[in-house]
Amino acid sequence: MLASWYDEQGPAADVLRVGELPDSQPGPGEVRVRVTLSGVNPGDTKKRRGWLGSSMPYPRVIPHSDAAGVIDAVGNGVDERRLGQRVWVYGAQSYRPFGTAAQYTVVPDSQAVALPDHVGDELGASLGIPGITAHRTVFADGPVEGKLVLVHGVLGGVGSLAAQLARWAGATVLATVRRGADLDRVDPAVVSHAVALDQEDPAAAIRAYAPQGVDRIIEVALSDNADLDNAVAANNAVIAAYATRADRTEIPFWPLLFNNVTLRLLGSDDFPAEARSQATRDLTSAAAVGALSVDVGDRYSLEDIAKAHDRVDVGGRGRVLLTIPQ
Repeated sequence: MLASWYDEQGPAADVLRVGELPDSQPGPGEVRVRVTLSGVNPGDTKKRRGWLGSSMPYPRVIPHSDAAGVIDAVGNGVDERRLGQRVWVYGAQSYRPFGTAAQYTVVPDSQAVALPDHVGDELGASLGIPGITAHRTVFADGPVEGKLVLVHGVLGGVGSLAAQLARWAGATVLATVRRGADLDRVDPAVVSHAVALDQEDPAAAIRAYAPQGVDRIIEVALSDNADLDNAVAANNAVIAAYATRADRTEIPFWPLLFNNVTLRLLGSDDFPAEARSQATRDLTSAAAVGALSVDVGDRYSLEDIAKAHDRVDVGGRGRVLLTIPQ
């Protein structure tokens, strides 16, 4: 099979290789997926470059955890009726060596989720790390129907899906963007009120819409927004943070304590099994009724995987995908 891999960590152009490897074969309880699109996440590029001192977990790694494709082989114990089924894949390179940057990937049966016929591969390849993380930020602390949910970074991969899931589940969604120039990119069908963080007093703008405060805060930059979150959180609110910019992040401890705020930190590789299962069910259901969409930024060929990794590392608009040759 044609695949990309690295045998050592480092810059994308230096360590990523593209060539032929033996075809993957499913073991008991596993399925093999012929990949059409592979999703590239920041976590994939961080693993490749050894972020936070991480080491090579295996002698050779095929990167990427997310994909869309078709099941073309099944292992012992898997229903053969799954053959030919369109699926979205998650966790392919989570505690496993060989991910989705290849013509074939092998995953446990449950990690290849049936994709409704009318849902496109681009959305399917974006429901793994971004979608499951978004689901956990929104629902880890219970239903959100009738609640006010504030989503920071609503134009990002996780933030966008979190806002859509919260709206699908009956919440009123507020959101922030970094610059006023980005406000016209926010979908008014999902977000009831959007605020730019570069305006004079974003906390006051949020409080004007939510005078009693917000119930849930989906946080992409806790180190930047801790004071803002404190200013707009309702009593007993939850701040669900999946990222920060400063490794040692300061928070206004006593004001948050007296307001009985819960701070939930979320690492996508280690969500509980039942949480992942519920996320796959809800994401697929929401996608099936047209409640989810993704902004695809750039698509690259497998041969250009180093460029795709560099694009993710520098940031930018939209989901980055690899087209896998068939």
